Amino acid sequence: QVQLVESGGGLVQAGGSLRLSCAASGRTLGVYVMGWFRQAPGKEREFVARISSSGGNTYYADSVKGRFTISRDNAKNTVYLQMNSLKPEDTAVYYCATTRTVTGQYENWGRGTQVTVSS
Repeated sequence: QVQLVESGGGLVQAGGSLRLSCAASGRTLGVYVMGWFRQAPGKEREFVARISSSGGNTYYADSVKGRFTISRDNAKNTVYLQMNSLKPEDTAVYYCATTRTVTGQYENWGRGTQVTVSS
């Protein structure tokens, strides 16, 4: 089983940027498709972005397309989420997770990192 730890969250003004990291231990991330999700207060968790095991394919929710970039460094066992042009509606706890296939269930989850965007 793989353990995931997110970091890089914080408080930022609207229009600013943050880079989230998801570090793995226990198993190499290179076998997994990786996803980022977020959950705002009072709302359900929603998909943000995913990246294939090799890093060659990415997919984004419409709400973040063009502003967020997912990437990975399998040598460092880490996945990243670069968030630019942040908006107050991006405020949420951000989670990373693993899945074996793009249509499969996400199995391993981190505890999340808080992102707060002030207006």
